Amino acid sequence: MVLMVLRKGATAAAAAGVVAVGFIGLVTFGTYAASGTPQRQGNAAGLSPGTVPAAYQGPIEQWGRLCPDLSPPLLAAQLYQESGFDPRARSGVGAEGLAQFMPGTWAAYGTDGNNDGRKDPWEPLDAIASAATFDCALASFVAKVPGDRQSNMLAAYNAGPGAVTKYQGVPPYRETQGYVRNILATSRSFAAPVAPVEVSAQSAGAIYFAQGKLGTPYLWGGDGLAWQNGRFDCSGLTKAAFESVGIVLPRVANDQWYAGPHPSRDQLRPGDLVFWATDLTDPRSIHHVGIYVGGGYMINAPHTGAVIRYDKIDTKEYIGATRVTSDAAQALPNRNADGGVIAPSRPGDPAPAPASAPSAPTSPTGPTSPAAPAAQVAQAAPAARPTAVAATGPAGSGQTPAKN
Repeated sequence: MVLMVLRKGATAAAAAGVVAVGFIGLVTFGTYAASGTPQRQGNAAGLSPGTVPAAYQGPIEQWGRLCPDLSPPLLAAQLYQESGFDPRARSGVGAEGLAQFMPGTWAAYGTDGNNDGRKDPWEPLDAIASAATFDCALASFVAKVPGDRQSNMLAAYNAGPGAVTKYQGVPPYRETQGYVRNILATSRSFAAPVAPVEVSAQSAGAIYFAQGKLGTPYLWGGDGLAWQNGRFDCSGLTKAAFESVGIVLPRVANDQWYAGPHPSRDQLRPGDLVFWATDLTDPRSIHHVGIYVGGGYMINAPHTGAVIRYDKIDTKEYIGATRVTSDAAQALPNRNADGGVIAPSRPGDPAPAPASAPSAPTSPTGPTSPAAPAAQVAQAAPAARPTAVAATGPAGSGQTPAKN
């Protein structure tokens, strides 16, 4: 099967102007099988370029090092999971802003992250600072619990520190275990690789699927369904290609961007997803995706009036690439149809008292506990309070972002 994929890939690529030998060489010999992306990112781990909006990169880098159990990629993964970096996000139960704080929790933990004298959950820099401090407060509450400290901190964020203390580790709640697993997996998509990125075992199969669709007319919103006459748009094609090898990607391109680590241009390998954005400093502006096949070419569904074809990737809006992994793809949040808003993911006991308060965290009432009242569940949201950091503004401005 693999040899057949390589032969067909080489032939088709050559027909499109790709040198066959180069294509085969990239697939066969251009593999980075070293150690791959580390499974655990330390506090010093930095963000991979282009994974967060430029206006938030500095604050996330700084606040993500607030305590030893936090890291910039972990903080970025939480913010992405909560809001998709949308500072205007509001959940159905009233969680607000970039970090999705409930008002009651914000009252206890809201932080003036941009030094303007106010604590505003709709201000991104305040939200970033508050989320980091809340994480670190939770880490201190469960510091004596055995096991992985980051996992315990995340479990406390989701289910409450009382539940983590009661069970002496991540509690046996399906949602909490899933939350911990998903944030840790997603954080690896935000981390700057410290070793060559391992090549996906499914890449050849995804290319083979896409090659089978060459010449198919483009359809905006197309998923290749029968009633769509088997047509695709760009992200519909990539989603279907990876689904053919058992990996389920999100539907839209700017969510597919987070389905794995990000190899540099010189580390691209066939099967990587390649992306284009209108603003190279902001991944929220990603608008197009294709599948890299080697030699500087990709397979993609370009636009209305075109067909699925090979195109060069080196154009001015190229923002980068993603090497898809099954765990990262599985960890991505499910967005509803109402503007992409993400529901809160932290049922459990109320937020603990601020670090200065003498009282201990409350007793556990996790997601599966029948005793958790609705009002209490609604208050389980992040909050925080560290020393202020310098504000960084919108891309290229150097100023504090405008208030929302």
